[in-house]
Amino acid sequence: MPKETARSQLPAPANSNATSLNPETLHAIATMVAQKRSVSAVLATIVESLVEQLQLALARVWLVQPGDICDACPMREECPDRSRCLHLVSTAHTQSNPGSGHEWHRPDGFYRRFPLGIRRIGSIGASGKSQRLSDAADDREWFARDDWLRREGVRSFVGHPLIFDNEILGVLAVFSRTALSDQEFTWLRAFADSAAVAIANARAFEEIEELKRRLELENAYLRDAVDGQGPFGDMVGKGAALQSVARQIELVAATDSTVMILGESGTGKELVAREIHRRSKRAHNLLVTVNCAAVPRELFESEFFGHARGSFTGAYRERVGRFELASGSTLFLDEVAEIPLDLQSKLLRVLQEGELERIGEERTRKTDVRVIAATNRNLKKEVEAGRFRNDLYYRLSVFPIEVAPLRRRKEDIYLLAAHFVEKIARRLGRPVPQLTLATMQKLQQHDWPGNIRELQHVLERALITSPPERLRLPELTSGSEEVARGATVGTSADEAPLTAAELRRLEITNLRKALRVAGGKIYGAGGAAALLGMTPTTLSSRLKALGLRHQRLS
Repeated sequence: MPKETARSQLPAPANSNATSLNPETLHAIATMVAQKRSVSAVLATIVESLVEQLQLALARVWLVQPGDICDACPMREECPDRSRCLHLVSTAHTQSNPGSGHEWHRPDGFYRRFPLGIRRIGSIGASGKSQRLSDAADDREWFARDDWLRREGVRSFVGHPLIFDNEILGVLAVFSRTALSDQEFTWLRAFADSAAVAIANARAFEEIEELKRRLELENAYLRDAVDGQGPFGDMVGKGAALQSVARQIELVAATDSTVMILGESGTGKELVAREIHRRSKRAHNLLVTVNCAAVPRELFESEFFGHARGSFTGAYRERVGRFELASGSTLFLDEVAEIPLDLQSKLLRVLQEGELERIGEERTRKTDVRVIAATNRNLKKEVEAGRFRNDLYYRLSVFPIEVAPLRRRKEDIYLLAAHFVEKIARRLGRPVPQLTLATMQKLQQHDWPGNIRELQHVLERALITSPPERLRLPELTSGSEEVARGATVGTSADEAPLTAAELRRLEITNLRKALRVAGGKIYGAGGAAALLGMTPTTLSSRLKALGLRHQRLS
């Protein structure tokens, strides 16, 4: 409910010189507080409504929380226990002289923390017993800022503990310019009890929302995992290269060792990671995947470690990072070479210490994650070039597995093609065509620069364009061959062929043109990859290989 609408339901204060503290007003405020679903909204509504409706000088709420600024806390020397204290979490005020320039009401001022058991606020928070001063003018030793009492005309103070289920959550304190009676003291105590229930309920709501968001995120991961299975359902093939990978998976899966999967784009590195997880002791938990190449640089830390609400512009709610989400499970870092150098030290700490902090938090969280990384780049050369940390390279490469490209697995092409054709045909609702000897020979003669992913896409395109029960393959040519053929249309057959350098220049020109037409976009509809008939990862690899990495946008 909007603040203005909610407050309009409250009785208007009688005048500026006296409170309108009565059961009806407090009940209306308590009802409005109870309707809030976030702790911050509950706390703000408590103090703002009390000050506005009761014409108080000041209303504040402190909550019991872990000590966090002990080294800088102005009450450090008075604090007997630096593990927990009262944190000022909400404050509202009215000033008798707004132009005085005094900022006694600041939420980050001297009284932002109170040690439990120290002074009146701390005593209330430790004992759970309410306190009242009916005439502060006659008893100013209780408050260090005697000048503030005189300037603001504060006459009385009431402090009540916020107790829920026999647990002291914090302290509600009000400072009034009028003397508060015994009856008003009792009414405020009943309100404090209602406020404590509202705070506890809001905490429960936030916890439910956090669990809901976590469940939604896990469901999204599961949907991606199911979708990603598609035609890649199992590791398909019987060749020596695949059998070697299978033996390595068997050796390392049962351990918690970090695995580095090496191989060109499209060779099935993620499938190997899923198989390792499936055979591990963590298989009952979700495999969490991060495509490091698809994460914007400024969001890497939030993506990996999470962030607190309000920690930066746009952080409207807390976020659970991938490492925290994968605790007790396996985290697959695809394209790990894309992680920014300045973040690699933090990643190394998580791998070595099992600890992380969300952005905007000082709390250290423990995590138990088994990491599997993958890359299509030569990490040793990246280390030599200063783009990848040497210590992180060795930490990730405890057990390297190299996945062979499809051109070195020609003996598996028939099994892979049959597997893909059946899966794709079922998905398209078409009869499964037979693979002829001529088709297989054509498939085996191609070098497959895009590897298994290219094979899958070629077969899907063939099934879409072929008549029922008959498979017609499109012409199999590499990207550079297509560029060369397009550039030489209309030339005579006896002209000299293009050199490798000329082909490279033509390919660069074509890729730049595609990026320009797509507005620098690689992924999705209208992206450069779609315009070129290539997969985004294949296009990214070609851009890097041709020295056009700076052109890459996602």
